[in-house]
Amino acid sequence: MVEVGSEDELREIVGAPRPSALRKERPRLHELDRQWLAESPFCLIATAGADGACDVSPKGDPAGFTLVLDDTTIAIPDRPGNRRVDGLRNVLANPHVGLLYFVPGRGDTLRVNGRARLIRDAPFFDAMAVKGHRPPLALLVEVEQVFHHCAKAFLRSQLWRPETWRPEALPTRAKIAKALERPEDSLEELERYYGPSYADHLYG
Repeated sequence: MVEVGSEDELREIVGAPRPSALRKERPRLHELDRQWLAESPFCLIATAGADGACDVSPKGDPAGFTLVLDDTTIAIPDRPGNRRVDGLRNVLANPHVGLLYFVPGRGDTLRVNGRARLIRDAPFFDAMAVKGHRPPLALLVEVEQVFHHCAKAFLRSQLWRPETWRPEALPTRAKIAKALERPEDSLEELERYYGPSYADHLYG
C-alpha cells in the first residue's frame, strides 16, 4: 500500500483543476440555484462533530422542501426518524455543513456549504408543514459556498437507469433489521412494520 502524504503529491497524481472549476464557486444563491432547490426532493447533509467524527444524513420531502429565505439563507425541516440525531448533535458542536441536492433523473447536483444552526420555531415553519405536520425543528444554513457539480459519478454508476437496478439482490429491509438491529422481533412482525403501511407514518 502506497499512501499519499501531501497536497503536492496529490496534485502530482490528479493535476490542477481547470479555471472554470474554480470560477464556478459562488458565495450566494443564483436564480438557477433557487430553481434547483424548488425541484429537489432529496439531499444529503454532511456534518462533523467537535472530535472530527463525520456523519452523512439523508433528508427527503416533496420537491421544494428546502425553504429559501434569501440569497444566503436556507432552511431544511427536520422530520420524525430514529431519534439518533447524529447530524443535529454534530451541528451543536460544529456548525459547518455540506449539502448535496439531487433531482431525480439528473446527473448533475447542487452543492451548498455553509454554517448551520438548529431552530425550534420561526414564522417560516408554517410554510414547511406537510400533510398538516409542522416540523419540530429546522436546520438554518447560512450559505458560504455554492456550485453545481458535474454528472460523471452518476454516469459511471448508471444510477438513474432502471435496467441496471437489482433491489432483489439484497435481503429485504426487514431481514436486515432482524439480523442486525431487532433480533428479538419476529421476521413476520418486521415484514409488516416495513411493509406498505410504513409509508403511512412518515410525518407523525
